[in-house]
Amino acid sequence: MKNSGKELDQVYKLLFESAGEALFVVNTKGIIQLMNVRACEMFGYEESELVGQPLEILLPESDRKAHVKHRKDYNEAPRRRSMGMGMDLRGIRKDGKQLPIEVSLNYFESGGEMFIMSLVTDISERRKVEESVRKLNEELENKVNSRTKELKESQQLYQVIARNFPAGTINVFDRKLNYVFVEGMELFKYGVTSEKLVGTSYLDRVSEEIREEIKTKLLEVFAGKNATFEIQFKGRFYSMNAVALNNSEGKIEQILLVEQNITAQKTAEEDVKTALIKEQELNQLKSRFVSMASHEFRTPLSTILSSTALIEAYLEPEKFNFETIKNKTDKHLKRIKSSVGNLTNILNDFLSLDKLELGKIQPQSIEFNIKQFLIELTEEIQTTLKSGQKINYSHTSEVVDVFLDGQMLRNIVINLLSNASKYSPEESTIKLTSNIERNNLIIMITDQGIGIPEVEQEKIFERFFRAKNVTNIQGTGLGLNIVKRYVDLMKGEISFSSKEGEGTTFKLIIKIKK
Repeated sequence: MKNSGKELDQVYKLLFESAGEALFVVNTKGIIQLMNVRACEMFGYEESELVGQPLEILLPESDRKAHVKHRKDYNEAPRRRSMGMGMDLRGIRKDGKQLPIEVSLNYFESGGEMFIMSLVTDISERRKVEESVRKLNEELENKVNSRTKELKESQQLYQVIARNFPAGTINVFDRKLNYVFVEGMELFKYGVTSEKLVGTSYLDRVSEEIREEIKTKLLEVFAGKNATFEIQFKGRFYSMNAVALNNSEGKIEQILLVEQNITAQKTAEEDVKTALIKEQELNQLKSRFVSMASHEFRTPLSTILSSTALIEAYLEPEKFNFETIKNKTDKHLKRIKSSVGNLTNILNDFLSLDKLELGKIQPQSIEFNIKQFLIELTEEIQTTLKSGQKINYSHTSEVVDVFLDGQMLRNIVINLLSNASKYSPEESTIKLTSNIERNNLIIMITDQGIGIPEVEQEKIFERFFRAKNVTNIQGTGLGLNIVKRYVDLMKGEISFSSKEGEGTTFKLIIKIKK
């Protein structure tokens, strides 16, 4: 070693002589430079026998080659570190006896040369204690296994029964809510066996969200209060029934919990409830329609019947001349057309609603000229308007092509225009405008009719709803409900403003799809 003298003597006195563990100083080639008295005692060598020898002399033959590599790696990246924690490191004495060790490494420089200092601890006594603990644990484990085997033998019949318990588990817990017994088909559903659970905590298998609730209810059973409750978690439902189990002294040391997955039953119940609600709604719809139809059909049918009879009477040439016959029959033919139109509207409303309820109607978009479309539609509906009524139509944008479901749009506009005519007086004007703005089709229909009472406006789109001021005007109360559902299918919006006695404006906004 390059630096010996007083400096080396101080290191020896401070570090080597006072250390209670074996201490070695080696150079980067692994040659022993110094060691303390404890090192000589631990490995059974004299100091003169070790100085100048490679450190591998203190290792078993089988470990020496690997240690050379470890030393090389350490020299390349020296750092303070411990070795042997959780590892099986061994040293070998001069007499050939091996001993378990732990090693701590550090490094320092002296005279420009690096040296490694190794602190070696003999852990033989610790290993003896560990072995004793291991044997004790093994004995305890054997006792647990023996006890588990005894329990299995005594519970064999119950296991066969419980293992086939459908969609659930049968559990027995001790006061710590640890499993004493558990079986059931639900275990196999999740790949868990009863053997893995016995002795473990039931609460560890329960989600934190419901853990406290279940714990509280189960601990109450140990006080003699049986519990029946349901638990819902992540869309699953469980029925829980817990009862106390008394021992031979009448004390409650265990409880029985029957846990059953009732998700399927709950789902079935909800399906039945939903189906029942749908059935009730359908029956109500049918009942309302039958009631409405019997009332609404009676008037036009009576009108048709009476007008037909009068026409037959007018056609007797001996009573009336041609001009008189024409004047009188024209009036009744118009009444017949109007009545047939009312009947057609009622049937169309009901058929449309039926298709909508069954989900048979879905948008089928095509490209067409909206201006031409609405001009033709207004011409078609003109013949059904009241005497003197007219529709003023205007398109206020240069863009005219749209990509929409034309049939749905036709049904919507015809319904709104028919309402505007129905609830407006003769000789009145209905205003229809269309516009294309920001890729949206905007249609507005304004009438000069009776308007909608303010207190009833929020119900206007409800099925079968009719405002109090239209009870003397024929209608089904289905039209605006159907319009709203068509608009929803087209992903559009419909709104209105109305004042009783002054008229109503409906505004329709539908995005043009391309």
